[in-house]
Parts: sequence; structure tokens; C-alpha cells
Amino acid sequence: MVRVPLTPADRERGERLGRLLREARGERSLADVAGAAGISAETLRKIETGRIPTPAFFTVSALAGALGLSMDELVVAAAPMSEEPDAQAV
Repeated sequence: MVRVPLTPADRERGERLGRLLREARGERSLADVAGAAGISAETLRKIETGRIPTPAFFTVSALAGALGLSMDELVVAAAPMSEEPDAQAV
């Protein structure tokens, strides 16, 4: 299977998701949160630093549960940022 290269927007969304997860983790250790989510600490580290900018849905869902975040919060954090406001939405 050939992977489609990530766009700059994909990378930026991954960085925003990583920041949100780091902030939500707060003082908890990476290992504690990763263990609660059922993933490795290295995987969580890569997500938080943007090295895995498009983690699997189930991984994100497990992290949300471990951190007490709603999926809605994560969707907003990872939503594409528009470069121009939608004129019809105004």
C-alpha cells in the first residue's frame, strides 16, 4: 500500500492535536497516560510532538478517554484551519 504524502495542513493539524494532548496530560507522566490509553509511551510521544500527525481513530479515542477529553474537543482541535473566512457563512 502506498501512503499519500501529508500536506502541510495535515502536519499542522497533527501539531495542534499534539499540543492539546500535552496540555490535557498536564503533570501526568507520559507512561501513565499511555498505559491508561493502552498504547506505548513512545507512540504517545510521537503523537504529542507531531511525528505521527494522523493517528488512528481508536488511538485518539483511547487517549481522549484517558485524558477526560471529549471527541468533540479533539475534532475542533484537529479541524482544518481555513485561510480565508467563508463569505457565505457571514
